[in-house]
Amino acid sequence: MIRVVFLGTPRFAVPTLVSLLADKTTEVVGLLTQPDRPAGRGQRSQSPPVKAIASDHGIPTLQSQRVKDDPKVVEFFRSTLPDVAVAVAFGQLLPRRVFDFPTHGTLNIHASLLPKYRGAAPVPHALLNGEGATGVTLMRIQEKLDSGPILGQEEIPIGREATTGEIEGLLALRGAALLMRLLLPYVDGQLRPRRQSKNGVSYAPMIQKAEACVDWNRPARRIHDLVRAFNPRPGAHSAFRGHPVKVWRTRLTSSTPTHREGGPGSVFALPRKRIGVLCGDRRVIELVQVQPANRRRMDAVEFANGIRLREGEAFG
Repeated sequence: MIRVVFLGTPRFAVPTLVSLLADKTTEVVGLLTQPDRPAGRGQRSQSPPVKAIASDHGIPTLQSQRVKDDPKVVEFFRSTLPDVAVAVAFGQLLPRRVFDFPTHGTLNIHASLLPKYRGAAPVPHALLNGEGATGVTLMRIQEKLDSGPILGQEEIPIGREATTGEIEGLLALRGAALLMRLLLPYVDGQLRPRRQSKNGVSYAPMIQKAEACVDWNRPARRIHDLVRAFNPRPGAHSAFRGHPVKVWRTRLTSSTPTHREGGPGSVFALPRKRIGVLCGDRRVIELVQVQPANRRRMDAVEFANGIRLREGEAFG
C-alpha cells in the first residue's frame, strides 16, 4: 500500500483525489490545502472543493496560509509518514524540506506539455496564443518552478471553440488517469523520470483582470481566443452604452460589414438574427453569450432584443 499525502485546492484537483481514494494500491493519509476564503457575490467563506471529500473519508487535513513559513506543515508530514506526496493545483510554492520529505518525493500534475507554459495559468495562455494542442504532465517537483523531471505526458487537441474551463475539466481527468497509471511503477523503481528539455521553455503567469478587457481594435481571431481563454475566470469584458458587459462566448465568421461606416466595436446584424461586432482587421465576430452587469448570462440575441440594440452602435 502506497501512503500518499495529497496537496490540492480547486476543483481541478478533485478527480485525482477521488482516484487515489478509490485505488486499492494507495492510501491517502493526509490532505494539505489552502485556507477557506470568501467567494461569490455574498463573499461567504467557502472551503476548497477537496476539503469536503477528505472530511467524508476521515482524512486528516491541514490548511496552511503560507507553507513556506509554516512549521505545522513539516510536523504534518512527520505524523503521516507518506511514501509519496501528490500535488495538483495546490497554489503555493513548496520549500525543499516539504517536497523532499516523502520517501519518493512529491509528484505534480501540471496542465501543459512541459517545458511549455510553466506557471500558474497554463491553459489560458495556451488559448491566448491560439495553440492547437495542449496536454498534461506528471513530474517530480524540484525547487525551480515546474522544472522537475518528467514521468509521463498526454497530449489533447484544442478545439477552436473550447474554453479554459472545458479544457481544464478534460485535463483534470486525464491527469488523474496518468498518475494512477504511472504511480506504482514509479514507486517500485520501474519508471525513471527524464529531464525536461532546455528548449521550448515558456511561462504562463497568473492572469490579471486588466488583461481580460476586450480591445476591439485587435484582429477577430485574437479577440475570440481572449474570450475563450478567460472563460470562466475572470471573464472577458467590454462596455456598452456606458455599462460593463461580460463576453462569455464568441464565434469566428466569414462575414464582412455591408458598409464601411463605423469603427472597431460597431455592431452589425448577421444572417438568422445573429449579432456581429466589427474588429480591427475589418472582420466581424459573432457574439454568442454575454452578461450585462448584475444580470445572468444570456444569448446575445436575447441581450440585443432586451436593450433594443441598433445597428451601428458600438462596444468599448
